[in-house]
Amino acid sequence: MPRFAYTARDRAGHAVSADLEAPSRKDALRLLATRGLQVSAVSELAAGPAGKKGAAKVAKPTAAEARVARRAAAVVPGKKECLSFLESLYDLMTSGLSAGEAVRLLSVRIKEPRLRSLCAGLWERISEGAPLSRAMAEQRELRRQLLTALAYPVFMVVVACGVILFFLFFLLPRLQTLLTSLGGKMPTSTKLLIGLSEFAIHYGVFVIIAAVLGAISFWRWRVSAAGRATTDAWLLQVPLVGPFIVSQTVLAFSQTLSVLLENGITAAEALRMTEKQIDNLVHRAAFNIATARVLEGEALSVALTRTGCFPDLVIDRLSVGENTGNVVPSLKQIATAYQKLISSQLSMFTKVIASGVLMAVFTFVGFIAFAIVSAVFQVSASFKLGG
Repeated sequence: MPRFAYTARDRAGHAVSADLEAPSRKDALRLLATRGLQVSAVSELAAGPAGKKGAAKVAKPTAAEARVARRAAAVVPGKKECLSFLESLYDLMTSGLSAGEAVRLLSVRIKEPRLRSLCAGLWERISEGAPLSRAMAEQRELRRQLLTALAYPVFMVVVACGVILFFLFFLLPRLQTLLTSLGGKMPTSTKLLIGLSEFAIHYGVFVIIAAVLGAISFWRWRVSAAGRATTDAWLLQVPLVGPFIVSQTVLAFSQTLSVLLENGITAAEALRMTEKQIDNLVHRAAFNIATARVLEGEALSVALTRTGCFPDLVIDRLSVGENTGNVVPSLKQIATAYQKLISSQLSMFTKVIASGVLMAVFTFVGFIAFAIVSAVFQVSASFKLGG
């Protein structure tokens, strides 16, 4: 198996130089990342006679690095420098470096001030979580699916409100005038409907204003620290909504952590960045405690089990990945499974909400029809008795 010499810095910032065996340069980088090392350089050691290791191939750069050096020396401001930078980045990534390590290497090698500053800024952003771009794009897709799923129920609510308002403010007052002019005693259902119409006409504006002010007050409390924590805890107790939030947390955790670890971010930094991607504050606080236990040496699956926020099947999959050394593939499998689960949950939400809205509309319209027909029959009976 090839051996690679490397120079890196540990978590305390001390320089480390050694060598290790790995199937490829990319595998060596991943192995060093799991050890919590910030890699500065990795080079393959040439095998000497009788299979002994020789000197590292440091003097002769790889073809990709040689092209990077040539382009970096010849860059000029403008579109050409952007093209040169992108080509150099592509060369390094196809040679086995992660995106973060490729940008970091370019920030050291490139001499042109503007490009050097650009690479340094990119490396800083990547180290703060820029590799989340793919995961964030998938989370935006999830939000798009949620909005699409809610579009039909919202449309049904708007139509239902329009129908109800038409009956209460336009049709019912005219019907009341007609029934009053004909005389006779109206049934209880009709009296109740007419009373509701009169209340809506006289006090409806005040009810709407109070509802708007109440919604604004609730939202302002919701965005505060105490309100957010309280409402997030409430939502976890709501049927259907609670399991959906758990699924969102698992998806954000598995997607984010897999992308970060795959791109060479250390486990400690990856866990801290992953914590920020969890929306529910109850789950985020629990994950913070789990992260602290992991940094103290506890296995991630054990630490997450203590939180009580993650399903048992997720913990089991993660535990298998830890035991076999395949944490990233396990996380990707979890993310794929929960993407499908969330899609099915969104579909179920759409059906439940749409069915509830339709049932409410049909019930109210049926009540209106019953009240009107009862009033007509009552008046007709009065005329027959009077005749």
